[in-house]
Amino acid sequence: MTAAERRATVGLAGISGLRLFGMFVILPVLALYVERLPGGASRVLLGTALGIYGLTQAALQVPFGWASDRWGRKPVIYFGLAVFAAGSVVAALATDIAWIIAGRALQGAGAISAVLIAMAADLTRDEVRTRAMAVIGVTIGTTFALSLVAGPVLTAWIGVPGIFLLTGALALAAMAVVRHAIPDAPRPAGVRAVPPGSLARALRDGQLARLNFGVFALHAVLMALFVQVPFALRDNGLAADRHWLMYLPVLFVSVLLMLPFLRRADEPSRSKRVFAGAVATLLAAQVALALSQHSLAALAFALTLFFAAFNLLEATLPSLISKYAPEDIRGTAVGVYSCLQFLGTFAGGVAGGWLAQHFGAASVFVLGVVLTALWFAASATMTVPPARYRSNYSMGET
Repeated sequence: MTAAERRATVGLAGISGLRLFGMFVILPVLALYVERLPGGASRVLLGTALGIYGLTQAALQVPFGWASDRWGRKPVIYFGLAVFAAGSVVAALATDIAWIIAGRALQGAGAISAVLIAMAADLTRDEVRTRAMAVIGVTIGTTFALSLVAGPVLTAWIGVPGIFLLTGALALAAMAVVRHAIPDAPRPAGVRAVPPGSLARALRDGQLARLNFGVFALHAVLMALFVQVPFALRDNGLAADRHWLMYLPVLFVSVLLMLPFLRRADEPSRSKRVFAGAVATLLAAQVALALSQHSLAALAFALTLFFAAFNLLEATLPSLISKYAPEDIRGTAVGVYSCLQFLGTFAGGVAGGWLAQHFGAASVFVLGVVLTALWFAASATMTVPPARYRSNYSMGET
């Protein structure tokens, strides 16, 4: 990786981390807070407050990706961060559950995930892109883990309204990172506007469709996992304020396990085998989770297997999207991808909760087995990732 590629990667990872910390840190404390607000006793409205962020994210990923193809990446990122900051202020000033929902919806309307992925693809060469995506992915994973610990601590210091204001300030800080740390992304040679029919092209491409289903399944099983696993940890004697003692070592070991396979994912002769193997490992982890609800040791093993596969897939999927997508509609294609990612998050949470309530814990992971098995069947028919794309932007000397 060149110095300029490292700078771009670290900067984009920083933006993702600052923004997603604001999203994650509120999750462990929002339910108890809104319970004291007018209307907050309704679990339906609480679920809406938690999930509306994902719905607005999903709805706006494609328009934001299209806009970044048309007007450039940085202007769209600035706009999205400003919208997120505005939503944070609305939520901080909320006096009832309805205004919390409105603020969360406005936060989600700053839907720049697809644009960040597209910009990372613009600023890295094909052969190092998965490593760049891995840095961003590890940053997101680390941010999530830290958020689970920081949320209750920050609530004691500044309260939930203070956390919302902090998330708005972090979004403004991310704008400064965009301005000073990220190089300008090049416009593709010869492209002056988004080609007509770009969305239709992105939707009907068979290889992109397989990857879009994959990211839907990946995030659906992740969210379904968090519907049930916290209860399993509690029921096996691990108090809620000590769940981080399970999550942190599991995430650490899972990253160590997936790193040797990360470089191989960039090698054309091995990339498909590594990808299919990761999906198969995810499938095995779902089976292990279904059978390990009554043992902390078994849960630790199953979770480590799950997150090793999850981390590798989370790093490689964005790279594969950028390789398969035609250069002139990359932002649109990544917008579709990110839309399906957030829809998977929403669908996995809703379906996982409904299944756990009506059919028990094992049914949550049966859902994961079905989705992952379908994904494995689809991944087996994929072609080798194309090597036709090469960046037309010099990132400097190695």
